[in-house]
Amino acid sequence: MARIRVLVVDDHRVFAESLAAALAAEPDVDVAAAGSAPAALRCLDRGAAEGRRFDVLLVDADLGAAPAAPAAVPPDPGGEPAGDGIALVAGVRKAQPAPRVIVLAEKDDARRAALALQAGASGWVAKDCSLQRLLAVVRGVLRDETHLPPALLTGVLRELTAARRHRTESERLVESLTPREREVLRCMVAGLGRKAVAERLFLSPHTVRTHMQNVLGKLGVHSTLAAVALARRAGVGPAPLAEAAALPGQVVERGGQPA
Repeated sequence: MARIRVLVVDDHRVFAESLAAALAAEPDVDVAAAGSAPAALRCLDRGAAEGRRFDVLLVDADLGAAPAAPAAVPPDPGGEPAGDGIALVAGVRKAQPAPRVIVLAEKDDARRAALALQAGASGWVAKDCSLQRLLAVVRGVLRDETHLPPALLTGVLRELTAARRHRTESERLVESLTPREREVLRCMVAGLGRKAVAERLFLSPHTVRTHMQNVLGKLGVHSTLAAVALARRAGVGPAPLAEAAALPGQVVERGGQPA
């Protein structure tokens, strides 16, 4: 009998241990538990190194949220979700694409469920569902099925359609930028300020300021944060910090003077 390796990721210890014990009672399920995103990633790495990869992760949607907060910090609308279990979904999919991820939630939320699917989750399940239902979802995602509560289907489809529409518009705006402006935008996505961008690209701060203003104007936004969110929606990644700066065939400035 093929065994299913499951990793429960939840910072509520009693819930995590109870769920792990219930799953471990199944004859074909092996279970481990982690109480944080870093601990989960360490478990994944250790399992891979030992040749015992996990098949399914059950991740708390509110992983790491403050106890008094009803929900986690909302994710950047154009980038990876931050501050909750959905961020871990994205991290897992980048580090180890093979394991399926199911998000366990206290309540149904179409927007966050859509974000979870976009991050790479295969399912969104209520924490108070029956063990039989959870096991059915676990076995289903291993058959490449996607599982959502029926009540969320319409809302999730609406969210995904809206996200696709926004992404298309964002891509069109980014395409209007010049190659140099796109490079500046990638530096902005990497979190670099004007001075750091100038040093990175061997440009004068004045030139970088002009490029940044042009980027904001062409994207139709009024702040760097909004520009970064739009860039992420369009799939623009951060500039590698160690990458050489100058673009081929372009004039490079040093100290404000053309080189």
